[in-house]
Amino acid sequence: MAQEIPPSSTDITLSDETVGAPPCVLVFNANDPSGAGGLSGDALACASVGAHALTVVTGTYLRDTAEIFDHVAFDDEAVAEQARSVLEDMNVRVIKVGFCGDPENLSVIAEISTDYADVPVVAYMPNLSWWQDEKIDAYLDAFRELILPQTTVLIGNHNTLWRWLLPDWSNERSPGPRDIARAAAEMGVPYVLVTGISQPDQHLESALATAHTVMLSERFERFDAIFSGAGDTLSAALVAMLAAGSDLEEATHEALEFLDQSLNSGFRPGMGHVLPDRLFWAEMEDDITDSDERPPTAEDFSLPRHETKH
Repeated sequence: MAQEIPPSSTDITLSDETVGAPPCVLVFNANDPSGAGGLSGDALACASVGAHALTVVTGTYLRDTAEIFDHVAFDDEAVAEQARSVLEDMNVRVIKVGFCGDPENLSVIAEISTDYADVPVVAYMPNLSWWQDEKIDAYLDAFRELILPQTTVLIGNHNTLWRWLLPDWSNERSPGPRDIARAAAEMGVPYVLVTGISQPDQHLESALATAHTVMLSERFERFDAIFSGAGDTLSAALVAMLAAGSDLEEATHEALEFLDQSLNSGFRPGMGHVLPDRLFWAEMEDDITDSDERPPTAEDFSLPRHETKH
């Protein structure tokens, strides 16, 4: 007869309470074996700012750090089962839609978003110039019809959103954030975060806009490097900030600061592009040599303090 082993003093008692736990965010995105972006980038960025990413694999890129060669999409039923399994188990604060591979997957995500209509959706549209033209057209058409009506915040590079949402733009000046936001509003999107707007003196501007106004605009010095994964990093950080309770303007400001510091600490693990370091703050802690010096807090690198307990 087996003896019951008494608990030792080192046993950890786990509580069923969720108070103090990181907020959960649901992320639809492709696997990225290079670690530049995709689900691995999302998970790192979310964890870095205090959220727990529930990652739904929509497919996988075939790529290295220099270029994307192809993409293989998951079956739409597999995508649906992944998402519904976690949604029925955990309280999801925000949904992120990254690159999802094909219109069938977008249809599934739109259906799920409709079923959870009280959960805000942040959609990121990456540059798809590496893909075949017919696949790009089918994907963009499906995204416009199925995902944009469900989207709370649309994020994308200025050129990407311009070519997609304003293909017939004929004005001599390039469209501003409000122009792009007006086009998105016609599809039901209330807020657009436009990044990579070229400015004088080697600066880039990002602007949070509606059809009626620019809510926030920030400029950052252009880095002398080519990055992969910046868009996924920014969108994941914004999702995490919103899930933690920040309002949209504050979350946007903090997410942009997070991206800037991630890029400033970027690294080149291969022979291709530079990748954002989403754990740059860990290096800041490692640099502390004086035991009497306090470690950096969230405020030291412009991130909001959260109440997560580990």
